[in-house]
Amino acid sequence: MELYLDSADLNEIQEAFKIGFITGLTTTPTFMHRHGVTDIDSLILQLAAIVPVLQVEALGKTAEEIVAEAHRQVKMGLDPKKTVFKIPVSLEGLKACRQLVNEGMMVNVHLVYTIQQAYMAMQAGATYVCPLVGRLQDQGTDALSLVRDCVDAVNHYGYNTKIMFSSVRYAEHVRNALDAGVHTITVPWKIMKALTENNFTKLGTDQFFEHTRLMTVKVKDAINNVNPLVPVTTSVTDALVKLTEFGFGCVTVTDASGKAVGVFTDGTLRRLLQEQGKDVLNKKLSDLTFNPPFTVEVNDLLNVASKLFNQHQVDTLVVTDNGKPVGMLDIQNLNED
Repeated sequence: MELYLDSADLNEIQEAFKIGFITGLTTTPTFMHRHGVTDIDSLILQLAAIVPVLQVEALGKTAEEIVAEAHRQVKMGLDPKKTVFKIPVSLEGLKACRQLVNEGMMVNVHLVYTIQQAYMAMQAGATYVCPLVGRLQDQGTDALSLVRDCVDAVNHYGYNTKIMFSSVRYAEHVRNALDAGVHTITVPWKIMKALTENNFTKLGTDQFFEHTRLMTVKVKDAINNVNPLVPVTTSVTDALVKLTEFGFGCVTVTDASGKAVGVFTDGTLRRLLQEQGKDVLNKKLSDLTFNPPFTVEVNDLLNVASKLFNQHQVDTLVVTDNGKPVGMLDIQNLNED
């Protein structure tokens, strides 16, 4: 099934066609007016230089006027091999369609709302027939039935016409188009961008990145440059100040030799205040009892750190280099890029 972008926004058109597999662009005077276009011909030529196939309006009240407009656009620089002229369905429009097709040009007969209109367009040799699904559904019409009837007519009678599913309002319409077996669909960029999205896909992809990071990144590459150390001689009050200065919820307490003897956290302070009251603020860290800190070496993979976090049920590990504390690893660092 061919995939067209439906737009007149130059910025999103340039963005969309970078993905490399969109068949072409459909646009309308209404889209151009909505985006404040004042020089239609200039925009058409810009778009033709960007997209593989451009479907653009050839307007006129008579067949002669429509054909003349198509010829004018070719003369101004459009390549007939890469241009599809869009013509609203009518007797005059279909007369023009037949003439242009006989000249070797491609035509999209659009604004189709009934199977009878579609049949006449197929009979006229239209390259594309374009039912407007969203607009039909706005009227309470069974638009999907019309689309299926159009596809069946092409398949049954052997018309050399492609059915284009248009007026796409949401992603479900793309599934509807696939179910109906249409040959072409034209989709707004906002909807097209969302077609590859699914929450389970995102969860799985995030998990792959997370596990790859655990297996390939070392602890030293995940920590920042802050090494929150305080000597054991520091007062509890000063240790509290250091917590704020370092921006961590904890600091590593070291002895005179620089060895880590424990970790002082804001949780430690709350517990001490509950147990001993505010007099604890006058004590030194050396007056407190610390459990040996849980450590990980700088050259260990994050996978090792992850196991330690799970094993000890802590949020922070002291990072050491041959036993000397050089930083801290927070559990959130495991998933950061």
